[in-house]
Amino acid sequence: MLFGSTGHLSTRTIFGAASLASVSQDEADRTMELINEYGINHIDTARSYGEAEVRLGPWMQHARDSYFLASKTGERTREGAWRELNESLERLKSDHIDLWQMHCLVEEDEWQTAMGPNGVLEAAVEAKEQGMISHIGVTGHGIQTARMHIRSLQRFPFDSVLLPYNYMMMQDPVYAEDVKELLTVCEQRNVAVQTIKSLARRVRTPLDTSYSTWYAPLEREEAIAMSVSWVLANTRIFLNTVGDTTLLPLVLKAAAAHETYTDKDLEQLVRKEKLEQLFTRENRNMMI
Repeated sequence: MLFGSTGHLSTRTIFGAASLASVSQDEADRTMELINEYGINHIDTARSYGEAEVRLGPWMQHARDSYFLASKTGERTREGAWRELNESLERLKSDHIDLWQMHCLVEEDEWQTAMGPNGVLEAAVEAKEQGMISHIGVTGHGIQTARMHIRSLQRFPFDSVLLPYNYMMMQDPVYAEDVKELLTVCEQRNVAVQTIKSLARRVRTPLDTSYSTWYAPLEREEAIAMSVSWVLANTRIFLNTVGDTTLLPLVLKAAAAHETYTDKDLEQLVRKEKLEQLFTRENRNMMI
């Protein structure tokens, strides 16, 4: 599917390289071989994802043209963002990034800094002019994400947005309405929409130590298949894969099969897995 107005024909399943944050190079290599088996041609990483960019570096060095490469900066100032961009390029062993994103830009004070004088947006525009990046995006975590993305798109013609999207999040009527409005704006402006947290089961507790995700994820193959298929049923969006290499094979398998499930099936899943809404107005934009 075309990734918005970028002209790139991206796989609807995007490899979320947060899963490589703390793995060895051998495990990263096996993971990359797996995504190649599934034909994934779009990778999403970030400077803040541990050693993920470093693990991707050898692959970008030898097969850069095989992937649409996206990274992110969590800095809000021009100076800080410029530093992170250069670090990302060095770690990724690439002379350019296809999509550079402002990471988790949802809080008012940070938004004002990022969009204002000497903010990260200035760095992104300059980097694009210099050919260091090709496209500019914005991402978010939290219940306010869709609303803030609409505001960001009013400020600047971003090429992509990224937001939480799963069955439980869309049961929140206010969030669901915000997402609906955001999708309409993105469709009108040809902005690519990426989604995260398809496998979120609940907020992670001290007892949830089995996976490297920032939340407690679904584990059963059937539950994963249902959740992934539910997301992909919306043909206007992309699905970013889970931040854990052990769960990744099940996500890729589910995305390739893309079965059809009813609302009744999802309601049963909620009861069986005791699903909870990951982001609420109380935890707002927890990085989970």
